[in-house]
Formats: sequence, C-alpha cells, structure tokens
Amino acid sequence: MTRFAIQRHYASMQPLITLGQNIRDAGRLEPALIELVQMRVSQINGCAFCLDMHSKDARAAGETEQRLYLLPAWRETRLYSERERLALAWAEELTALASPEAVSDALHEQAREHFDEEALVDLTLLVVTINSWNRINVAARTIGGHYRPAAH
Repeated sequence: MTRFAIQRHYASMQPLITLGQNIRDAGRLEPALIELVQMRVSQINGCAFCLDMHSKDARAAGETEQRLYLLPAWRETRLYSERERLALAWAEELTALASPEAVSDALHEQAREHFDEEALVDLTLLVVTINSWNRINVAARTIGGHYRPAAH
C-alpha cells in the first residue's frame, strides 16, 4: 500500500523533473547510458517502481534484454562500452558513498578520459536525481509493475 501519491505532489517535485529533463536535453549523455545508470542505481536502492519504469523505458528505446539482465554483474561481461562501464562505476560509488575514498581520484581520472567536465557534471546530477527519485518512491512505497513508457 502506498503512503502518498507522488502524482498529487508533482508541483513540489518539479525541480527534480526539470533537472532530469535538462540532463537529457543537454545531449551530453547518450539515452542508453542514462537508462543503464538509472537502472543500476535503482537496483542498488531497491526501488521497484523506478526499476519498472527504467527497464520499460530502456526496452522501448531499443535496449536489449540481455544487457538489462546482466546489469548487476556488468563488471563480469563485455556487453557494455568502456564509457558505460565508467558511468556505472561512477554511479555505484556516488550512490554508496561507502567510505571517505568513495568516488576516488583514480575513478575520476578514468572517467575524464571518456567524459568532458560538462558531461561528468551531467552524469553526477543524473545519479543524484535518480537517487532522489528512489528515495521518494521507497518512502511513498510506490508500487512497481504498472508503468507504461512515455506515461510520465
């Protein structure tokens, strides 16, 4: 059972919606990379609604089922480009913040080989945004499984 309906509070959440749209509109991150990052962060945070949404959006945009299935084990496969792998590593470290060494200098140096500063800022904001949505949906206990692509 949900605790509150997010749709009723969209006005309050408009800054997050706008931020997400601005990241997409900037065009510095590929749509497939955006969906993979949102999926991976949502897996880490256990957000069923966001997993439902982003898996369906990814599939509607042409993502393969195989890449979605193997996403939790992305390090053990070569299905993802080096840029995607660095984005996933960045997203995981930024989501976990498990230590003062999180988002290490070494990872930053590797990421800068594939992302210019603006794109890396966009990637960071993308991770921040999906973490926020995960926390909102988990707090609201939003039920996953009923999302339809392009319905948001």
